[in-house]
Formats: sequence, structure tokens, C-alpha cells
Amino acid sequence: MRSAPAPRSPAGAGVKLLLVLLSVLLPAASGAVRAQPAPAQAGGGVPVTATRAERRDLPIYVSGIGTVQAWRSVQVRAEVTGYVQSLHFREGQEVRQGDLLAMIDPRPYAAVLAQAEAKKAGDEATLANDEVNLRRDSALAKSDFASRQQVDNDTALVRQYQANVQADDAAIAAARLNLDFCRVTAPIDGVVGFRLVDIGNLVQANGTQAIVSLQQVRPIAVVFTLAQDQLPAVRAALAAGKPEVLAFPADGTTPLAAGTLLTPDNSIDSATGTIPLKAVFPNADTRLWPGQFVNAHLRLRTDPGAVTVPLAAVQHGPDRLYVFVVGGDGTARDRTVAVGYQDGSIAEITSGLAGGEQVVTDGQSRLQNGTHVTVRTPAPAS
Repeated sequence: MRSAPAPRSPAGAGVKLLLVLLSVLLPAASGAVRAQPAPAQAGGGVPVTATRAERRDLPIYVSGIGTVQAWRSVQVRAEVTGYVQSLHFREGQEVRQGDLLAMIDPRPYAAVLAQAEAKKAGDEATLANDEVNLRRDSALAKSDFASRQQVDNDTALVRQYQANVQADDAAIAAARLNLDFCRVTAPIDGVVGFRLVDIGNLVQANGTQAIVSLQQVRPIAVVFTLAQDQLPAVRAALAAGKPEVLAFPADGTTPLAAGTLLTPDNSIDSATGTIPLKAVFPNADTRLWPGQFVNAHLRLRTDPGAVTVPLAAVQHGPDRLYVFVVGGDGTARDRTVAVGYQDGSIAEITSGLAGGEQVVTDGQSRLQNGTHVTVRTPAPAS
């Protein structure tokens, strides 16, 4: 007689089933992981932007904040007292030297001129009569029909009225000058400002009230400051010729105008340690205007055959400056460099590069020595 089989434990059956399932799923999952390809980089290397180190003649500039100033500025005032009869300008108008700006009532001065001319006519008549008397008495004195005393008196009268006529000429000249001053004309070429008087206003000779202001804007000046340490280089540039000065807007990269350095001031500002300089600009298109703030860039010299790279290519290490150079095998390696002159976009490399090397300008944070790179074309400047 055969004995019945012992019943199986449910827990043991479950464990066995779980082991079977794992033996099936794990190889499948492992195969799926191995089947996924590794992410490939475009071109097979770290993408970077690069450009060639360029050898060229490099102008060296220093810059300072400056203010545009009128070449000449005049407050036009009356030279005679009177009422403003008419105004002959528009506010903001550009005028030439000698143009009529205003007319002061000329009638009082015309009357003074007429009076001076009349007095001269009377004195000339008296002088003519005295000259006749002198000639007659001189002839009579030769025959003792007139005394010597009479001749002397006639001579004195002639000289007196000759002096009177000269004084009359001076009075006439002064009266004519005052009459001319009734015509207020532009003393210089320039731009007229806002009018400061109206028709009918009384203006005083040499008073404080101006009729209008006038500022010459062609040419125009820019006054800017540099550190006193730059003065020897500035003087050397002046000795070599007329250094170029470019005027940039306060927040721009395109120059407004080009001019030349005129002179540094005759003293250094001891409070700030700076030296003021003045440059002159033709300003034919009037892009510079009095009171405008600009950045003045003074060209000190030109370094011939300088090696230059974009400033973004220069990296700052703990104890050195370096650039990443892309070799012919497509790998990037850092190279220590020395930087001379630099501005907002260009750095002059004085050692470490010979020119022509391809240097990385963007993407350096992902590079190490020997990293394989793929060079992208730089985006065109907008």
C-alpha cells in the first residue's frame, strides 16, 4: 500500500515562481540596457567656438569721460540803451557773423548824430571866417595897417576853431557808432539759443540782460580727463603729430565723430589726480552738441604687427593668463600668454602666440588639456 504524498507549502511554491520570473526578466532587461547606444556628440567632440589669432597693426587708445563744449560762446548784449524795435532771428537758427539779430530804436541816436553834424557845420563856418580875417590882417600888418597883436588874435581863433572841428568829428563818429549799435549783429558764426527779450523790452547799455546766446558748433570742442600717469604718453603723441580722438556716445560702440587732440591743460587737478585735455572736432554734421556727455578715445600710438585675439579667448587662472589653442588633430590645449593692451573686445598678446593659431572663444568651461573639440563657426556680428 502506497502512502499519499505530503502537501506542498504555498510559501515555497511562491518563492519558486518568483525565482523563475526573475531568471526570465533580468537577462531581458540586461540586454535592453546593452542595446541602448551611448549618446554621441556632434562631430565627435566638445562643441566650441574658435577664431584665428590675428597679426595686424593695432592702434592703442586711452579713454576718458568728456563733455562737449561750444568752440566759442557769446551772450549777445545791447551796447546802447533803448527799446527793442524788432527781432530778426528764429530760436535755434544757425547764423553767420554779421547777420542782424535785433534792432534797438535808432531815433534818439539819429537825432544826436544830426546835432553833432550841425555843430560841425557851424564851427566850420566860423573857422572859414577866422581864416579870412587872419589872411587880411596878416597882409595889412606888413604895411603897418594892422597891429601884430591883431594878427596873433586871429591866429589863436583859427587854431581854436580847427580844434572845435576836430572835436565835432569825434562827436559825429561816436554818434554814428551808437547809431550802428542799434543794429545788434552776430559777433560769430553759431547757433542761436532761446530769445531772452521780446519786442518792446527796454535794454540797457552793457547791462546784465542778454538779448540771446550764441554758440559756435562748427568746429566744436570736447574736454575730457585722463589719469596723470598718462600725461607722458600724451605729450609723446603730441610731439609725433596730431593724435586722433574719437567721440563715442556714453553707452555706444560706434563713434559719433573723429577729431584731433588740441592740448592738455596747463596743470593737473591735484584733488583728483587727473589732467584735463581738449580736442577739436570739425562737427560738419553737428552730431556733437554743447553739454553732451561722451567717451573720448585718444589714440596714443600704433603697435605694428601685434598679435590680437578676442578678449573672450583670454582665461584667468590662479596665477596666469591662458588661452585654449585648437591643434591640427582637433584637440584643445591651454597655453600661457601675456596680455598687453586690451579694450572691450580685443586683447594684444605680447607672448605665447605667434599669430595664426586657432583659439577658443566660447566653451572653455568644458575643456581640459587634450579634449577633442568640434569647432563651430562664430555667429556674424549684428
